[in-house]
Amino acid sequence: MKENTHVVGCDIATNWIEKARSRAAAEGLEITFEEGDAESLPYEDAQFDAVVSLIGAMFAPRPDLVGAELTRVCRAGGTIAMANWTPGGFIGQMFKTIAGHIAPSGMPAPVLWGDEATVRDRLREGITDLKFALRVYHFDYPFRPHAVVEFFRTNYGPMTRAFASLDVNGQEKLRSALVRLWSEHNNVAVSGNVAVSGNVAVSTLIRASRNLAP
Repeated sequence: MKENTHVVGCDIATNWIEKARSRAAAEGLEITFEEGDAESLPYEDAQFDAVVSLIGAMFAPRPDLVGAELTRVCRAGGTIAMANWTPGGFIGQMFKTIAGHIAPSGMPAPVLWGDEATVRDRLREGITDLKFALRVYHFDYPFRPHAVVEFFRTNYGPMTRAFASLDVNGQEKLRSALVRLWSEHNNVAVSGNVAVSGNVAVSTLIRASRNLAP
């Protein structure tokens, strides 16, 4: 971390903020962590040189507000960077499986943030340049697919909420479908382990100068 760099972390989930604070302390990093909503960030206009979201802001229900907020808090000439799951990648398939077992949420699919055309449309205002690239993300777990599903059900918000919305029978059907998905994509022959690869879309944008004509 460069000298005089001030890093701020923001999340709507207070439990993850506490985990982040503990991790930063263990690593000897001076980082401020605050509770906040990606649709209404608690910061001033043009406050940051870089605004970064790693598989986080994509889950806010109103992407138009998210795009406006990410742009608002970034200074002119600054960088906005996002890493998001893609519709066609493994996590996109996992979300599609979940969607087949629960009532429609009424919000745009979070994985649309992993579609280049969608990102360009949502962040077209006030942006001079956008670079879009796909990267491979590896999931490696030292336990079987059914335990992986249970791990996600306990720790991953979107899946936790999906299971909570179902009755016992519905939960069992969803669990079976997810175990099957993880099993089919498991790249490890070693009994008891799971290794799955998924795509992450990385978008890097440059904030336009404020006097740039729209």
